[in-house]
Amino acid sequence: MKIIILGAGHTGSSVAANLAKEGNDAVVVDINPARLRELQDSVDIATVNGSGTFPDSLQRANTQDADLLISVLPRDEDNIVACQIAWALYQPPFIIARIRNIHYLDHPEIFTKDNIPIDELISPETLVTKYVQSLIQYPGVRQLHGFKNNSLKLVLLDVEANTHATNTTIDALSLLLPEILWLGLLNDGVLVPISDRTSVLQADDQLLFLIPEEKLADAVALFQNEIKPYTRIIIAGGGHVGKRLAVRLQDNYKVKIIEKEPKRARCIAENLEKTMVLNADATDPDLLINEGISNSDVFCALTSSDEANILSSMMAKKLGVKETICLVNKTAYLDMILASAIDTVFSPEKITAASILRYVRRGGVINVCPLHGTSLEVVEIVVEGKQETSRVVGQQIAHLELPDEVMIGSIIRGDTPLSFDSQTVIETRDHLILVMPIKRSTEVEKYFQVVV
Repeated sequence: MKIIILGAGHTGSSVAANLAKEGNDAVVVDINPARLRELQDSVDIATVNGSGTFPDSLQRANTQDADLLISVLPRDEDNIVACQIAWALYQPPFIIARIRNIHYLDHPEIFTKDNIPIDELISPETLVTKYVQSLIQYPGVRQLHGFKNNSLKLVLLDVEANTHATNTTIDALSLLLPEILWLGLLNDGVLVPISDRTSVLQADDQLLFLIPEEKLADAVALFQNEIKPYTRIIIAGGGHVGKRLAVRLQDNYKVKIIEKEPKRARCIAENLEKTMVLNADATDPDLLINEGISNSDVFCALTSSDEANILSSMMAKKLGVKETICLVNKTAYLDMILASAIDTVFSPEKITAASILRYVRRGGVINVCPLHGTSLEVVEIVVEGKQETSRVVGQQIAHLELPDEVMIGSIIRGDTPLSFDSQTVIETRDHLILVMPIKRSTEVEKYFQVVV
């Protein structure tokens, strides 16, 4: 697929790297030549030095041949202008743009081919805010993602000691909650499938499973000790994400924001009537102690500085907060952070890239969820075609020629997850939930593509 990416910032670079690894023909346009050189040193892509809003830059990128245009320039207005110019000159088949400002997002009706020609809006702040909110809503959950129109939840959590699940077999747990779909245990970033239903879960096992949304709370209760709902939240950073998170939480939680920049602190204080805003440095241990960090439930580090987020999270954990959630942009840092030092570490770029990749992937892929801290992803595929045009329709699972390390976690037919085995036959419009290494994505896409 020929893809044009306007902007080589964190998001653009992350998306370009993912697309290049999957064999796509990507061209990145940016005004910063040093940033483009750095990107080319690490990723096999083409680059164009110029503004994404200029017609000549789009021409040099061969936008006329593009299957997809992704605009992730720093300013919303630049993304809007770039998409309008690209559409006027070349009519790319599909256009994705990052739009941050809530004043635009509140009016989706303006984003049409006759007005602002953007087919899909991506708001990293909204994606990250929803992600963090879900972690706060379900204490103990390390990752949560929706499949099959959000009716089925993917859950990653630690099995705690002295719960219903510890020292209990999978069979026995299935009797307590038949709806649970077991995927496996994560061990040092590797998924170990639960093939033996007499397997016994132990405390500190990291468990991955699927569960219907209405049974999510029941499932979490099996693996976690009785946890009182979180009530006191401290947010480090009053930027776009920090402010939006406070807006979503302040009606149901006691929320404090620590913002270092005085002007920004005053601005968000005027707009958040139910949130306490402190103009201070979240890496100051005396401040955290004075603000009752040991009596707080969650510390969310969401500033624009990875170093400040990591340091303040580790400090908050040491000072007694129950849960720490840390935003980290630099992927090099992700593997260096010990789980004992910070409870949950996540990358906004990975979340954003996954939301874009579902529009790039072929073979019926409609949903992609990277498992943080691993080289794995969970993918939702809608089976397309007929027996004459598909490699999978009408085939028993035992006869599927899936690449190595690819596991079928669930088959959903209509609205119902099936109880399946090696003899189950795949039908058109089945939704398959696959767990696999990211490196296998291209092979899987090709295998599920309709044969013309």
